[in-house]
Amino acid sequence: MITVAGEALVDVVGQGREVPGGGPANVALGLGRLGAEVEFATWLGADERGRHITRHLEASGVQLVAGGFGAARTSSATVLLGADGQPSYAFDIEWDLPRLQRTPEWLHVGSIAAFLQPGAEKVLAAAERTTAAGGIVSFDPNVRPALLGTRSAARARFEELAALATVVKLSDEDAAWFWPGRDTDAVLDAVIALGAELAVVTAGASGSILSTASERVTVPGERAAVIDTVGAGDTYTAALLGQLTRSRPWPADSSSTGSGSSLGHLDGTALRELGRTCSIAAAITVGRRGADLPTIDDVRLASGPKAVR
Repeated sequence: MITVAGEALVDVVGQGREVPGGGPANVALGLGRLGAEVEFATWLGADERGRHITRHLEASGVQLVAGGFGAARTSSATVLLGADGQPSYAFDIEWDLPRLQRTPEWLHVGSIAAFLQPGAEKVLAAAERTTAAGGIVSFDPNVRPALLGTRSAARARFEELAALATVVKLSDEDAAWFWPGRDTDAVLDAVIALGAELAVVTAGASGSILSTASERVTVPGERAAVIDTVGAGDTYTAALLGQLTRSRPWPADSSSTGSGSSLGHLDGTALRELGRTCSIAAAITVGRRGADLPTIDDVRLASGPKAVR
């Protein structure tokens, strides 16, 4: 079971059209569509928007954690698409984290929920409990500068969570905001030094770089006819976590890998295959309108003879 903790909201696009969104919600949706067992801890209003988000997620196999309907209203983001299909956002956000009934086996956190109080402190505490219990934490900051306060405070919180995380994924825009002027290799070195076993930086159509302490590979992006890029990064994250949770050695198996890694053996070949599948999944999403993430069958079909196993 993967537990995703973070915001769900309504994206207001076009001429007032409303669609479910939010980075963590998209990741949970993507994991459900990829066949993972996933629960989602979020904060919604007991209103039609909240009910719409719930139906949307449950239709893709996502289980909602109880106690999440405590918001005065369901959060929203007005989405503006540039000429290149890149989105910008104006937010109306209320965030808190409902009580988790158990310590997660795998906890994924990120986006606004990792930085916006009062829920951010509860997200950090959940990550600490998960790590202390021997679970896995993954983290995608999915930076929204307008909501993060000062850069120094946001970077300090990023480093707190990254130090607890086994997997950290950033976009090149996230990296540039946290560390202006630093190149990608220096960013990856910094994240690995904080303690991550796997660090990833994505760069849109240019592809991604995946790194462990001993291996670093560059994976090109997949060609796609871009309609818009909403949800592309979340798709990459969902595809990454979906693959890692399928291959993760459990404690009884870990000695057989000989790798000392809680993620299993990640050599250069394994990292390239991880990145390629993530790029294929993201390319499917950018060819669709809105955050319409692919199913496992979509990814297998697009992968051709090298279908995901």
